[in-house]
Amino acid sequence: MDRRTTIKWVLAASAAWPVLRPRSEVWPLTLTAAQRQLATTLSDLIIPADEHSPSASSVGVVDFIDEWVSAPYPDCQRDRPIVLGGFRWLETEAARRFGKGFAALDGSQQTGICDDICDAAHAAPAYSEAARFFATYRDLTAAGFYSTPVGRKDLGYIGNVPLTKFEGPPRELLRKLKLL
Repeated sequence: MDRRTTIKWVLAASAAWPVLRPRSEVWPLTLTAAQRQLATTLSDLIIPADEHSPSASSVGVVDFIDEWVSAPYPDCQRDRPIVLGGFRWLETEAARRFGKGFAALDGSQQTGICDDICDAAHAAPAYSEAARFFATYRDLTAAGFYSTPVGRKDLGYIGNVPLTKFEGPPRELLRKLKLL
């Protein structure tokens, strides 16, 4: 075998290796089954199914979030304790208010808790850490959902498609941005 063929084989094998390895060999996932259930419930409160698109959990957002908080990268490691601490807070708060876990609450009870932490500027000082968690989790949910084909369709995003003609941005948008 000549050198060029050997290099091709080595490169092909190294490119295939991540695809062929089971996912669990990359790094272990963090969320427990109970935390994944909580993540599903919370993700679907943030982005519920509607007439335009399915819920966040149905397009894999919980898998995305589990992968994110499990990854060894700095941003992921920064968010991991925020998310895990927020899950503990939600469970504790649900038990304090209603005597059961967050995922077991009815929709109005879940929404009531989330309403107290969904806006950091208006959250009570005692809820400041929970509000930080909610903002992080909402961002992760949106990032996971809107990076899927379903999410891009929901946004009406059509990027990376050939156009026969491009008229530029709409004039009303340019006016709104004070570019006209």
